[in-house]
Order: sequence, then structure tokens, then C-alpha cells
Amino acid sequence: MLGDLLGEEQGETTGMRVLPTDDGHPAMEVSFQAVGTLLSAAVKDMGTYESFVRPDGTLFGDGQGIIMTQEGETVTWHGQGVGHFTDTGGVNWRGAIYYETAAAKFAQLAGTAGVFEFNTDENGKVTAKVYEWK
Repeated sequence: MLGDLLGEEQGETTGMRVLPTDDGHPAMEVSFQAVGTLLSAAVKDMGTYESFVRPDGTLFGDGQGIIMTQEGETVTWHGQGVGHFTDTGGVNWRGAIYYETAAAKFAQLAGTAGVFEFNTDENGKVTAKVYEWK
């Protein structure tokens, strides 16, 4: 069951790199930075994901990153999702994300699966929301 909103953020793509094809399917690496909240704490998120175009034109992505507070607390994450291109040149992603942290402020994330919506637009702007999956 979809639970509470864990966090949300806004940011931008910071880099893109074309990867060797995966069995003839185009592949890219994308990095981003964003700011927002996680469990009501102000955070900065930096991540990189690889995306692969599948035969039906949809995308599969696998990514990882680090979330940091101004106080130096960190949370690492690993997520996977599926996406599709939008009519305006962006990508809409949906998937699952898993966290790891030693920070007491984020202890609730231990063993929690998140469900995310991650969107990029044609100008490289990104937005995301993550909900707890109960």
C-alpha cells in the first residue's frame, strides 16, 4: 500500500554520457543534483543512473546516489525504475528506491522501500517525489 510522502526535490541534470550499447539498445548515463526534503529535513541529493532503451521504446533505469544534510548526515540510495519519453522531450520515471544510513534522524528509512516518481523535462530540470511503500 502506498504510504506517506517521504520526500520531494527539484534540481537539474548535471551531465550525460552515451554508453556502449546493450545488445544494440541505446544506453546513457545521467547525473543530477537536487535540493528538497527527506523526512522533513532539508537535503541535497546527488545521483547517477544508467538508462537503457528497451525494444518497445520504454526505458529501464538503475541508479544510486547520496543525500546529505547541511549538518553532514548522509543517506545512500539505490533505485530502479521504468520510464517513457514525453511528447516534449523529457522522461517520466516510476520505480522503487532503497535507503541505507547510520544517521539517527533517518533511522525510519532502514528496511523501508520507497516508490518514486522522477521526471525530467526537455531543459534538464528534474523533480521527484518518494512515498513509503507499506
